[in-house]
Amino acid sequence: MTSTYELALVLNGKLEDDARAEALEKVQNYITRFGGSVVNVDDWGKKRFAYDINKQKEGFYYFIKFQSENNNCPNELEANVRIMESVVRYLVVKQ
Repeated sequence: MTSTYELALVLNGKLEDDARAEALEKVQNYITRFGGSVVNVDDWGKKRFAYDINKQKEGFYYFIKFQSENNNCPNELEANVRIMESVVRYLVVKQ
């Protein structure tokens, strides 16, 4: 049975365009590597934080909708996104 998930991702606000695109592609590659398929990537752009996070005031927001039959895909994805330096915050939810 295929489940639909959404990854809310906040990248460092100081990243250049190339580094940001590279980080986003890396996350999408993780999704496909662990048996998922990316349905939609929603780019919200650069937004100001409500409070400072790691001495940063803003970040780039992305919402990635993906599907997977592998129930372990979200856990594997979180384990790899957690250690990426460019990621400020992330959250995977099942829809």
